[in-house]
Amino acid sequence: MHRQIRALLGAGHEITYVAPFSDCNVTPDPRIRAVDVPRAAGRRRRRALGAARAALERGVEGADLLVVHDVELLLRLPRRRPATVWDVREDPRDLAADLAADARLPAGLFRSLPALVRRIESRAERRLHLVLAEESHRERFTGSHPVVPDTTRVPRHPPLPPGHQNRVVHLGRISHARGAAELVELARGLAPHGIRLDLIGPADGGTRPLLRDAQREGLLDWYGHVPDRHALRMAEGSIAGLSFRHGSPGRDRPAPTKIIEYMARGIPVVTTPVPAAAALVGRVGCGAVVPFGDVGAAVRAVLALRDDPSGAAAMGARGRAEAALHHDWSGHAGTFVNLLEEWAGEPVTAGRELGSLEPWHAI
Repeated sequence: MHRQIRALLGAGHEITYVAPFSDCNVTPDPRIRAVDVPRAAGRRRRRALGAARAALERGVEGADLLVVHDVELLLRLPRRRPATVWDVREDPRDLAADLAADARLPAGLFRSLPALVRRIESRAERRLHLVLAEESHRERFTGSHPVVPDTTRVPRHPPLPPGHQNRVVHLGRISHARGAAELVELARGLAPHGIRLDLIGPADGGTRPLLRDAQREGLLDWYGHVPDRHALRMAEGSIAGLSFRHGSPGRDRPAPTKIIEYMARGIPVVTTPVPAAAALVGRVGCGAVVPFGDVGAAVRAVLALRDDPSGAAAMGARGRAEAALHHDWSGHAGTFVNLLEEWAGEPVTAGRELGSLEPWHAI
């Protein structure tokens, strides 16, 4: 909404946006035609996906282009549709892990999910236009597809200084693979020092009870989904922005987008040593890298930032300068709009389904 759709609106295009506005407590932008659908969550996804299919069938009437972000929706595309673009954002292993955790799948079905996602991807590549959010996605496909990096909007106004508010923040989806247990333990370690943890983002089914219990204990505040522009404003002034993603041997991928978002808002970063994240933070000098699972080291890193406000401010300034120079969405918005304008207007065709994959439908 705040990058792609905003860029399309700025170019004079009309937008119909199908999304779970009510379930995410989001008020749609008045400039778009909003179509509200239920959120697919847990094992009860059929109804939500059926509603999304019906909404897409209505929404594409008279449309020049359909853009889909969710892999599950690739199995619910309208048969008669305009030129269709799949915006590829998730690694299939991350997607499979998140879906399995949210739906609490049996181990056997979980092991089959990555292969299932790859089958869907292969079929989609033959029938749709693809735009990739990361260079590393290229290796998953046989053809050549344009890359529009998943960056952030760097605000022009000066951000609040780090430590302006006595708290640390984690932006984005929360799961065990993204350090949910470590985040709770960090909150417990920081509480005696008067520092609070804010979690801003949805959580998968397996971690929600953990977060609710920690919130009842008074260790942290978990806000759930918050619209991007509000979430980033809430994060400003924090002592540190956290990224506790677990290690994934043999994987080469960019630093998590949340790290770029922290940098854009002048917030020092505390991250685990995921290679790209550690390399970025080390090169720029915008935060600290702590070992996987070492909550004590994370507590010490946060306290060091709190106790050295001038050093933390310098880290925040270096991160913000790097984000403005290399990771500002304004440098990619035009490319994205031009791509979609090039693909729009192709004749409407009776598009084929991507297949009925029963193990996927079972959830």
